[in-house]
Amino acid sequence: LQVLGKVYAVLSDANQRAVYNQTGTVDEEAEALRDDRDWLEYWQLLFKLTVKDIEDFQKNYKNSEEELADVKAAYLNFQGDMDRIMESVMCADYTDEPRIREMIQQAIDSGELPSYKAFVKESKQKMMSRRKRAEKEAKEAKKTQEELGLGGENDLQALIQRRSKDRERQMDDFLAQLEAKYGNNAKKGGKKTAAKKRKA
Repeated sequence: LQVLGKVYAVLSDANQRAVYNQTGTVDEEAEALRDDRDWLEYWQLLFKLTVKDIEDFQKNYKNSEEELADVKAAYLNFQGDMDRIMESVMCADYTDEPRIREMIQQAIDSGELPSYKAFVKESKQKMMSRRKRAEKEAKEAKKTQEELGLGGENDLQALIQRRSKDRERQMDDFLAQLEAKYGNNAKKGGKKTAAKKRKA
């Protein structure tokens, strides 16, 4: 997301784009490209994504020609390593693995894909390890989802607004601490200076 965000920031800013078109480089110091920016929040605000949008995309993507092409490309890129294939295919979780394995096997059987040893000779231990890891991640994700109160139509937007308010509150607290620490000293210092001037 960070790389996509930077690309979008450069292309959407006329000055940045002009510099890039002429020199092939970008100003890394530009405000829009700073590393501490919350790129996920930026993209969600930009495109107003909801949980329903993501679910609809998943429904349309799974079992589509696009997914099949992505699975085949991942199989070739990672030479049959199912750990990496499952990590790289969009919207795939451990419950999709049998379906994805079948897609790959059919393409191997038809001669469309080569037969990589990493795929055809994968050990049951490696498969089980991947499944356990995925189940653990799914439980953690569900727990986080419950903690954040996500699940409905406008939840992403609500989460972004909540995070924004939290940051605002933290900034107010920080400024209040600075004011308490340095604001009072400045006033005291000012009085001492005025008193010294009167004596002189």
